[in-house]
Amino acid sequence: MRRTTLLGGLATAALLAAAGTLPATASAAPVSTDAFTRAVAQLKAHSGSALVADGQSFTLRNVQTDADGTEHVRLNRYVDGLPVLGGDTVVHLGRGNTWKGASQSLAAAPTRGAKARVSAATAGRVALAASTAATRRVDGSQLVHDADAAGTTLAYEVVVGGAYADGTPSELHVLVDATTGRVRDSWEGVQRDGTGNTFHSGTVTVGSTLSGGTYQLADATRGGHRTYDLNGGTSGTGALVTSASNVFGDGTLANRQTAAADAAYGAQKTWDYYKTVHGRNGIRNDGVGAYSRVHYSSNYANAFWSDSCFCMTYGDGGSGWYPLTSLDVAGHEMTHGVTSNTAGLRYSGESGGLNEATSDIFGTLVEFSAANSKDPGDYLIGEKLRSSGVPLRYMDKPSKDGSSADCWSSSVGRLDVHYSSGVANHFFYLLAVGSGSSAYGNSPTCNGSTVTGIGNAKAGAIWYRALTRYMTSRTNYAGARTASLSAAADLYGSGSAEYNAVAAAWSAVSVN
Repeated sequence: MRRTTLLGGLATAALLAAAGTLPATASAAPVSTDAFTRAVAQLKAHSGSALVADGQSFTLRNVQTDADGTEHVRLNRYVDGLPVLGGDTVVHLGRGNTWKGASQSLAAAPTRGAKARVSAATAGRVALAASTAATRRVDGSQLVHDADAAGTTLAYEVVVGGAYADGTPSELHVLVDATTGRVRDSWEGVQRDGTGNTFHSGTVTVGSTLSGGTYQLADATRGGHRTYDLNGGTSGTGALVTSASNVFGDGTLANRQTAAADAAYGAQKTWDYYKTVHGRNGIRNDGVGAYSRVHYSSNYANAFWSDSCFCMTYGDGGSGWYPLTSLDVAGHEMTHGVTSNTAGLRYSGESGGLNEATSDIFGTLVEFSAANSKDPGDYLIGEKLRSSGVPLRYMDKPSKDGSSADCWSSSVGRLDVHYSSGVANHFFYLLAVGSGSSAYGNSPTCNGSTVTGIGNAKAGAIWYRALTRYMTSRTNYAGARTASLSAAADLYGSGSAEYNAVAAAWSAVSVN
């Protein structure tokens, strides 16, 4: 889960270029500034294919540089100073500043000149009515250009804060058409996944720090990650978990430090996976560790990631459920933070399904990477959460949960994102394991084909590169196919066995 901020707020602090040049007041690292300037210049030079026109400006989000010097410059787009939701782009620059194209989901250049006919106050009332939270309030509003397959529409992005009946915070982003006053779209900024069950990973090593004769559950080797006990609270950080003996928990739920040890272990293994496998230095790739909070609220059977606090939060569960501190849940939730700081996939429609699937995929890979005998790797999501042992989701055949989609169709984008994610989960399973029967399940294909898997390492590398280099906020399933094929071509070559496996796995879930 992640808590997002209004895009428009970035314009005052980020690098803003109205005509391909930096403002005199902008300050940034020389490499990023140079890459930004060159990327904007290349966009203007290729304005037709890049859909750049008068009135557009850009801000820099980040720059990823490959070993061969290729730069992937991720930018936000504005028209007449207003953010273009879905207008973000990744500019690909080869050695010598050569143009290698741009990844984006725009169908046409954003239009100019639209005027709001609905007031901000009216848009706020419409947005409040769209929220299903038990308590709600308008926390902010701004005019934006919302881009979709039909073009761009002037709208208000209204953020409705509050909380649901179960205590989960809400930060609902509602897009209200500035001409008609109708709701165009909405998505939660706080993303949560199902209900949960604590997982006892056995006796493990967790990072701790000795301070004043007391050991703190603080991992100095992983960005200073800390674990706090909220003791039933729903705000703040609570109390830092400490121990006189450097032993945290006893493996039972009667000891409240057990959940804290599980949370710290999950954060540790998630950090290690991204660092060791992908070279990513923390969720934001800046070396700073998030923090974890356990014992949130009372009988709260959920967990969530929040960008605003840069933290993970776990409830204790309820009847039939345990605390949500299992390895795959930890990896899943913190991956929402990685997605937020890379592609920024909007949490609705097909992009929302891809967002959820990305967390399922990397939560699964964290579990495999941990190689913990108490929780061996599998392609089940949340199998340790319910006292019944029934998983929340299945990657080999997602429809086994009764709601998820195995195959793409034109109606997939209308499903809840936890169910539309099934298409990408099924794709990843086929890519990693293959179709038919295996030790992990029995996976059918939607087109009757046979798919041979390429393994977790290659499949994970392809998905990570697609996410961080090619996907943008409105990437849909067709765009995900293109992004992952581009990633496979970069890593293994166009026409390679890996490239062909990606194409075959997408076709096998009806994304052609």
